[in-house]
Amino acid sequence: MSFDRRTRIDQMRNADRARDRRNRALAIGLSALVVAGLVAFGSYALLDRSEAADKRDAVAADEATASAAEKKVLAAEPIEGLKTWDAKKLTRNHVTETVTYPMKPPVGGDHSPVWMNCDGEVYKKAIPDMNAVHSLEHGSVWVTYTDKASAADVAELAALVGKTPYSLMSPYKDQAGTIMLSAWGKQVTVDSADDPRVGRFFAKFVQGEQTPEPGAACTGGLGSQ
Repeated sequence: MSFDRRTRIDQMRNADRARDRRNRALAIGLSALVVAGLVAFGSYALLDRSEAADKRDAVAADEATASAAEKKVLAAEPIEGLKTWDAKKLTRNHVTETVTYPMKPPVGGDHSPVWMNCDGEVYKKAIPDMNAVHSLEHGSVWVTYTDKASAADVAELAALVGKTPYSLMSPYKDQAGTIMLSAWGKQVTVDSADDPRVGRFFAKFVQGEQTPEPGAACTGGLGSQ
């Protein structure tokens, strides 16, 4: 092989090696650029999500503050037709024998050792008085209605109860009013689900000052039959 031919071959090999080195350098550079871009995008996305979460938390806090303020205003408003029983005369013994209550639905007195679950529970069938009274002792509001209540009123009240811890709802055949609200020692008959006394009653008596055992459990008791 002539010297000139060997020289050309060596030059071509050197050019190939140089091209390979450039390609590798370019690939490494592009990879670094992609990684840097992904890191930057990830950081932006995390920051964006963090800011969105902060905004949601701020809105939730504002709504909670507004809700608490609204509840305070409602609780201070008078409830026309409210009946009150002397708390000292409402005994609180746990008993197993049947108790005959002087009012329907009952608002207090001796009751079952087991409470009715009352964490926003909507019962489709009647529930035992003695278990419901125990729920009232824990600070619950009990919404009851007869078959004269409209489907719209029942649905609206069920929605309210469903989002309100320490409340429960059930049909009650023998009560005097079509829709009645009861708490420990407190009771009112309302005209409809839109009656302003409904909001006032909930604001004042869900875990209200009348509660003999505030903060006691509303789950882990008796549920739907």
